[in-house]
Amino acid sequence: MVVRAWGTDGEVAVSVADTGVGIPPEHLPFVFDRFYRVDRSRSRTGGGTGIGLTIAKGLVELHGGRIWAESPGAGQGSTFTFTLPAAR
Repeated sequence: MVVRAWGTDGEVAVSVADTGVGIPPEHLPFVFDRFYRVDRSRSRTGGGTGIGLTIAKGLVELHGGRIWAESPGAGQGSTFTFTLPAAR
């Protein structure tokens, strides 16, 4: 996992990149939807409920920021990035 932070145009950005299972492109628009799970076959004991990214999005947007996910596809990892306004 790689965590990066930088400032740009009055914002602070943070990204977290992994080398995990990745996200197929057709699922990227939905990963922040409540209860959405890319792998619906995962059991409740072996996977999340699908609300963590929804909560993260709500918190980031509540503070005036943006959040998004990128992935080159299955088996190629994912990067989640969020921005927040920089303090003045």
